[in-house]
Amino acid sequence: MKRAFLMICLVVCLVAAVPGVSALGGEEGWIQIRCNVDGAAVSFDGQYKGTISANELTVPVYTTGTPYNEYTVEKSGYYSASGSITMPAAGQTRTYTATLSPIPTQPPTPVYGSIRVESSPSGAAIYWNGNYRGVAPLTISEVVPGSYSIEADLSGYRSYSTTTTVYAGSRSDVYCPLTQLVSTGALYVVSDPSNAMVYLDGTYRGRTPLTLNNLATGEHNIELDLSGYYDWKSTVSVPTGGTRTVSATLSPIPVSTTGWIYVSSSPGGATVFLDGSNMGQTPGSGSLNLNGISVGDHTLKLQMSGYQEYTTGVNVRQSTVSQVNAILVPAGSTPASGGLSVSSTPSGANVYVDNAYRGITPLAMADISSGSHTLLIQLTGYQDYVSTVQVNKGATNTVAAALNPVATPTQKSGVLPFVAGAALVIVGMLVIRRQD
Repeated sequence: MKRAFLMICLVVCLVAAVPGVSALGGEEGWIQIRCNVDGAAVSFDGQYKGTISANELTVPVYTTGTPYNEYTVEKSGYYSASGSITMPAAGQTRTYTATLSPIPTQPPTPVYGSIRVESSPSGAAIYWNGNYRGVAPLTISEVVPGSYSIEADLSGYRSYSTTTTVYAGSRSDVYCPLTQLVSTGALYVVSDPSNAMVYLDGTYRGRTPLTLNNLATGEHNIELDLSGYYDWKSTVSVPTGGTRTVSATLSPIPVSTTGWIYVSSSPGGATVFLDGSNMGQTPGSGSLNLNGISVGDHTLKLQMSGYQEYTTGVNVRQSTVSQVNAILVPAGSTPASGGLSVSSTPSGANVYVDNAYRGITPLAMADISSGSHTLLIQLTGYQDYVSTVQVNKGATNTVAAALNPVATPTQKSGVLPFVAGAALVIVGMLVIRRQD
């Protein structure tokens, strides 16, 4: 009986203690702070509570605990924001909105100024301190403060000159009134061949035959340009009230009929013969450059004491370098490699042997191991040329590749795939109907 009484007392004490534990923490509510700046720090009565993320921060609070009175939101570069807090009831959320305004920065002190130039009539060539800057109306930016000369020139008008002062952070406006010249003349420009571009005093005026009217009398510089011909330049005088004919005969630029052969050997010091003529010796490093070689097929031979004679054919193309890299084989030994001479139409293509880059066509190679090799020739705008070539010991295999341009796709290329796809859709719909 005594033991039962003690157990009842213990249970009563435990039950009485439960409300006391609950009172320590109290029930929970939430305070939500919304802000327009992520990363801003939030504090309640000076106690840091977290940072704004996705424009908000929710802080749990105990309704029976010490109440908070004020929130503060702040971030570097912004004015801080604060407000009063009313504590939420249990299970309740109170929301406050804080808007942070950026602290304006002090604008930098201007260093440069500018000049605005206008002419009447417009279109005058503007010279700033003697340097041409463009045609009026014109703005010259980033000008260091100081005094400058401005000159406006327009054909048929007197030149106008003045000075202006530029201050930092401001624009200097210059107006150039031009006075028309009373005396003008004309030029009639022809050339052989015709259709040459005409430049008068550095300004493009058209193509020959060409008549230039209302030109200021006096001296002018004239230039005629035509592709494939040397430029023609002269100084002409425009007569008052008349027309002067300028006739220019253009000289064609000669077309090169030669190319180059660059020859190197390992080891160096080999004597080089081109079509039987001694051309010199290969250097220890680098190559022997044979210049002005006529276009066509040639025979190149290298000789060196203690080594077998090396012979290969070289196809020289106009204004193109043909490279020959000769690996000399000691006398009395059986060569373990052969040669490969590669040309392409058009030339200038990249050559790869077994995926290793070897040079540009036309190209002669002598260090190719005997056996079967994969040859790849690539040129932008053309289809790749791929072939398997056989190289024999001590012999040179010749490959001439005609490259085919890459075909340009037409609009019709997408019709068949579209029709096929539509047909598949229709067939699928019919199958579904049958199943239904």
